[in-house]
Amino acid sequence: MKIRGIGLIAAACLACGASMAQVPERNIAEIKAETQARAERGAYPLGGLAPDDVREALAKIETRDRDEWARGWSSVASRYMDQAAQATTPAAQDAAYVRAWRLFYFAQWPVPSSAGKQEAYRRALDAYLRHAALLEPKLEVVHIPFEGSEIVAYLRLPKAAGKIPMVIAISGLDSRKETVAETYAAVLAHGIGFIAVDSPGTGQAPLKVGPNSERMFSRLIDYLLTRPEVDPARIAVHGVSFGGYWATKLAITERARLAGVVAQSPPIDGFFSEKFTREGTLGNREYLFDLAPAFVAVVDGAKQVDDLYRLLPPLSLVQEGLLGKPMAPMLVVGGVKDTQVPMSDLETLLRNGDVPKDAWINPSGGHLGREAKGWTDPVIFTKIILPWEVRLLQPAH
Repeated sequence: MKIRGIGLIAAACLACGASMAQVPERNIAEIKAETQARAERGAYPLGGLAPDDVREALAKIETRDRDEWARGWSSVASRYMDQAAQATTPAAQDAAYVRAWRLFYFAQWPVPSSAGKQEAYRRALDAYLRHAALLEPKLEVVHIPFEGSEIVAYLRLPKAAGKIPMVIAISGLDSRKETVAETYAAVLAHGIGFIAVDSPGTGQAPLKVGPNSERMFSRLIDYLLTRPEVDPARIAVHGVSFGGYWATKLAITERARLAGVVAQSPPIDGFFSEKFTREGTLGNREYLFDLAPAFVAVVDGAKQVDDLYRLLPPLSLVQEGLLGKPMAPMLVVGGVKDTQVPMSDLETLLRNGDVPKDAWINPSGGHLGREAKGWTDPVIFTKIILPWEVRLLQPAH
């Protein structure tokens, strides 16, 4: 196994993931209690939401009805849209738009699977784009023709001389291009640009999850190569969670066009088995609620959970015959206590390919390597992922 380490390494612990047993989904009382607790400590998926706003929204929700969930959060978000309209300074207006966007985003979480959640998602996009209009450097919304539809992505470039290195930032199952765009604003100070895009089946993606859905990212690379500002030799990819699956696949299928890839908790093989879907995905408590229904919503051809037992296994990179082929340089990030993606998948990935991989595996971390305190998502990005990408994409001397 070729593993080149950076930061906190626990390669020896890769195979010691947490045991899994199917448990019931949280009821609404449990969801509300856990949501407030996560908000208080800034834990996923409540990062950036004010605990008082969360408390107010939850007080309006009494059942697991999806439209009721959307209404509760949207009512609080709407107040911030009103505040933005009345703001007297751009800074106050922007702050209100950001709070509204985060609340509307959570109103549609984890996926917009009802009429109310779909409306919340529409309003989340509106609030985010109003915020984006105030950004400097500017955020450009790009529309890339794709198979009779289009790929919608967010492009931001630093104010820098010469050709600009780029990161393609791919969202996960329940994150969106808006959330990864906010994270990736940090690369601009390093002279790196980014293009943020929704994963297949999510947000404004033009197709759902299927065996060849990575072709939308190949089209995205095609587009970047038409931009005169972009350095074609310095393009990287970062994918989180299910986005990490696509990032890993691109490390193989687009190896010639990528300088490197970051994959956070990427599903590789065992994740796609019926056994793991039954024992690891259904009722998962690391995930706030509705992990399995969220996958049903994004997988092409899925109507109910039972369909996943048939549709997920063909997505395995082992089943597809891809793992073991030459790969682009990679940083693999994860946590030993991850219950959403088995640690055996990361070990399988690290044992394959033709070049050494960097690995940051948190022995105390869950999904994406995160912890409740200490190694949170922003800390992992700032201390581990961003420095790796800066080193990867710096000009050759």
